[in-house]
Amino acid sequence: MTENTARTWILGFADRVITAEPQLTAYDQAAGDGDFGNNIGGAVALVRTELAALPENASAREVLTATANVFLDRVGGTSGPLFGLLFQALSRAVGETLTPATLAEGAAEGLAAIQRVGEAQVGDKTLVDALSPAVDALRALAPDTNLDKAFDVAATAAVAGARSTRDIRARRGRASYVGDHAIGVPDPGAITIGLLFGSSETG
Repeated sequence: MTENTARTWILGFADRVITAEPQLTAYDQAAGDGDFGNNIGGAVALVRTELAALPENASAREVLTATANVFLDRVGGTSGPLFGLLFQALSRAVGETLTPATLAEGAAEGLAAIQRVGEAQVGDKTLVDALSPAVDALRALAPDTNLDKAFDVAATAAVAGARSTRDIRARRGRASYVGDHAIGVPDPGAITIGLLFGSSETG
């Protein structure tokens, strides 16, 4: 990121998702019901529109609240509301500005909310497999870590977690319906968590 702001972060996330949409769709076609890429791509397109309507000096909370509302209210499928819960938790934690500490707090609260709703644990082949290690990495940062480094550390942990889902037999989500056919395919929700924290890797 050239600027450590919530708007720059979320717009960068949108760009990465749109680039990755065909691959995310392919993963979901192999291990789910095939609509994940379209849903997440449509969501970030709506987010772009919502953020364009915000004033230039909108706070981090306003940016993340607008993002959360799109995912919670306007996105279909299972993952939309789960990402909405994550953005909602981030909006509550970050306040006016985004910092490594508030990023860690919001990500942790989002993980807790997602697990309360979906009951997924690490090893179930869901986005939790990427978000949980990202939260652990953020919580372990030194107090003087800058925001770029925080995103880099979280992205690295999230990507490693997402890659681990390739060899897991799904126990939650749509992929659990196809059993062993999903083995060898990474979970697209987990991949998207890596995209959220700044990685451009899609598998």
